Amino acid sequence: MLREQFKRTTGCLLVLVGIAISGCSKNDHPHTTVVTQIPPPQRQVLTIVAKPLPTPVSQGPIDPTADPKKPLIVFHLENGKTFKVGDEVPVAFTVMNAKLKGEGGDFRVRYIVDDDDMKWLDTADPFVFTGWIPGKHTIRIELIGPDGWPFKNGNANIVTKEIEVVSQ
Repeated sequence: MLREQFKRTTGCLLVLVGIAISGCSKNDHPHTTVVTQIPPPQRQVLTIVAKPLPTPVSQGPIDPTADPKKPLIVFHLENGKTFKVGDEVPVAFTVMNAKLKGEGGDFRVRYIVDDDDMKWLDTADPFVFTGWIPGKHTIRIELIGPDGWPFKNGNANIVTKEIEVVSQ
């Protein structure tokens, strides 16, 4: 009986050793057909430059669902505009019927570029973005009320504009 148990144990050990040896290989990727190293995508690093921009002649189109007597934001950037690599992308907006924190009020402006981290503005001073990489990009601005949420006024206070940056 002891001899039979020894044979079974030895047989199991030989099978396990055989599996382990057959799984070892000097090839780094023995079970794959193709190994492709893909570099990470180019990271966009935007620089913000405070710059006076020409004042828009008109306020621009106001969302028809918005009440013009309530706080609202108007983003002065043409949707779908094309820029070249190296161009400055101007960001100018007008806040109506509300004061931003930098002006002694309770409202703030939040902006998000390409679903990156959100950034905050407490004044309506215009600025430009530089450092774009080629491709389609989005710039979203939101008028944030005293409660920390976008101020509800039709569809006017969350505005997303798309731009395209092309190689020269």
